[in-house]
Amino acid sequence: MHANQRSRSLAFAGLLLGMLLAQLDLTVVVTALPMIGAELDTGPAVAGITAASLLTATVSTPIHGRFGDLYGRRAAFGLAVALLAAGSTWCAVAGDIGSLIAGRAVQGAGAGGLIVGAMAALGELFSRQELIRRQGWQVAVGAVASLAGPPAGGLVADAWGWRWLFWGNLPLCAVALVLGLAGLPGRRPGDRGARLDLRGSALLVLAGAAATALGTVPELARSPLWTPLLAGLAVAAGFAFARTQTLIPRRIFDDRVVVRSVLATTLAGIALYGTFTYVSLAITLGVRGDPGAAGLLLLAMTGGSLLVSGGFAVLARRWPRMLAWGRWGCVTGISGLTLIAVSLHIGGVALLAAGLVLTGGSFMLVVSAYTVLAQGRAAPAEMGATMGVFTFARQAGGVAGTTVLGWLALLVTGGFGAAGLTVVFAAAALAMVVALACSPRAVTTEEAVSSSRA
Repeated sequence: MHANQRSRSLAFAGLLLGMLLAQLDLTVVVTALPMIGAELDTGPAVAGITAASLLTATVSTPIHGRFGDLYGRRAAFGLAVALLAAGSTWCAVAGDIGSLIAGRAVQGAGAGGLIVGAMAALGELFSRQELIRRQGWQVAVGAVASLAGPPAGGLVADAWGWRWLFWGNLPLCAVALVLGLAGLPGRRPGDRGARLDLRGSALLVLAGAAATALGTVPELARSPLWTPLLAGLAVAAGFAFARTQTLIPRRIFDDRVVVRSVLATTLAGIALYGTFTYVSLAITLGVRGDPGAAGLLLLAMTGGSLLVSGGFAVLARRWPRMLAWGRWGCVTGISGLTLIAVSLHIGGVALLAAGLVLTGGSFMLVVSAYTVLAQGRAAPAEMGATMGVFTFARQAGGVAGTTVLGWLALLVTGGFGAAGLTVVFAAAALAMVVALACSPRAVTTEEAVSSSRA
């Protein structure tokens, strides 16, 4: 094998393993939460175990992306793996809930770096055709994390204790680090004088943390004191960041296709990420508490994701227009969310199942299409920053969607019964309609030529 091909293969293997670790970070702990809560006597604070990781994974992505642009993909990958390993060790030895939540926050920061770092490195290492060809591997990683993560976490916790969920990360981190450092490119000579915008990074963390806390901690979202305080802090820090930051190069937004893609990604995050919290409630209502049927419906949603993603990986090689694939993903999401809303209003498990399949497929299709689109359009020196913006937009949209859709249901119906959940999924479908309207189109010769890479 040619040396360059060998290094890319090593890098790809390391990046996939890093993505798997990052996604498992959010899934393996879920089934062990009751055991952790009982041992550490956490009470309601047990929710912070998942919220802390989600918060730092969200707010750290643009910082990790730009760090990789300035200091090289190898250094960024090494930093992300080190943070995940350090956070895992911290969690494994934690003696109380506060220490465990702090360790989870460090873990989340590493996970965010692994996700955006992988997206940026893949965009820099491979052509558009090769990225599409390798989509199947990335789909497989997502499938393992989503399907095998929760049951594997439960089995490990039952057999050896919940702390081994974190100790087990360390050998995998070591393997990922060796593979990544052997194959990933280092710092470009032209970037030697560049520096990371620390002030902008701090403002972004402040704004993102305040907004994410509102979306992940119900007590804060419903507090008459903390809700306006955190909302005001997020707005003020976000405004200061937008006016003074150099973390995200402004020329990224000179490309109208990229701007429209970010808008569509944010709205898709609101509609698709934001409804994940309410899917289990909708299924419980639809099957009237039958756990076997509920499991089958969840499997249908995951199966829809895998089926559409696998089809995309095959068909996009022949029809590689990412602009069209992104719009098709929005249409699929509109259809799926509408079917779920209708099924909750009039009843019908068949409608609910069809809606879940289409919604799961839309989620993976939108993510895949807009990621490949952005990877194809971004300049190599700004690949990390561009991927960081896309990842942050999607995840922040999901956090905002969870909060806003929940507030809307409570405002209109006063609860999360059939009527309230109908409002949630109908509003999400409307958000996907707006995403379709905002989705990018090659409207000029220059944009059409530029989009040929995507």
